[in-house]
Amino acid sequence: MAVTQGHGNPKWGRDEVLLALDLYLTLGDTIPGPSDNRVVALSEELRKLPIHADAKKNDRFRNAAGVAFKLQNIHQVATGKGLDNFSSTDKAVWEDFGHKPDLVRQLATQIRAQAGDASVAAEAATAEDDEEFSEGRVLTAAHKVRERSPALRRKVLKARRAIGPLVCECCARPPLTADASIAEAEFECHHKLPLSQTNATKTKASDVALLCASCHRLIHRLMQTRRGWASVEDLRAALCQAT
Repeated sequence: MAVTQGHGNPKWGRDEVLLALDLYLTLGDTIPGPSDNRVVALSEELRKLPIHADAKKNDRFRNAAGVAFKLQNIHQVATGKGLDNFSSTDKAVWEDFGHKPDLVRQLATQIRAQAGDASVAAEAATAEDDEEFSEGRVLTAAHKVRERSPALRRKVLKARRAIGPLVCECCARPPLTADASIAEAEFECHHKLPLSQTNATKTKASDVALLCASCHRLIHRLMQTRRGWASVEDLRAALCQAT
């Protein structure tokens, strides 16, 4: 099966396919051509999305013709009609979201909003492929930027210390050291619910769990392998199955 890359340009990312899917789900049976204003607008939007290095783009990067072709790719995945040249990402995004138009619209809205945040854009531009959630690189970056907020972390640690000793909310392990000056470094914040579900513009202390660094890494990997959200309870169950 051929993979659409666009004349030497980088492969389409999940963010880009989600934005194209958002347009596709509004079109009905007619797929517009490259001169359509909606296609031109999406082309301009994709060219600004901070998920590919500028050095990897050429003058034809995500041009209107390529966007119109991507809509045809999605149509083929959705209906089985047309040229068999869609990518594995097209297929995966359709399987994950193709029958959830309201969620697609919500994700597309959030991708557009978060892509304009300088901190999120910087994180998205340097993220590794194996760190990406099913919602795409931009929302993965937004998730991580918020979790790393020093102010949020201070609030969470203060709240947890007020009710007892610090422990990981997944594996229940206390700090490995009794040295209070470094013990807190073992713990990280993790959203209890995905940003796409809460739609919150700011993360509160009550929105996150306090996990040890190991469990935090594991829960992110679990979400990547599942191509969907995993709760702290999901990770706890997975750890029990492994023992």
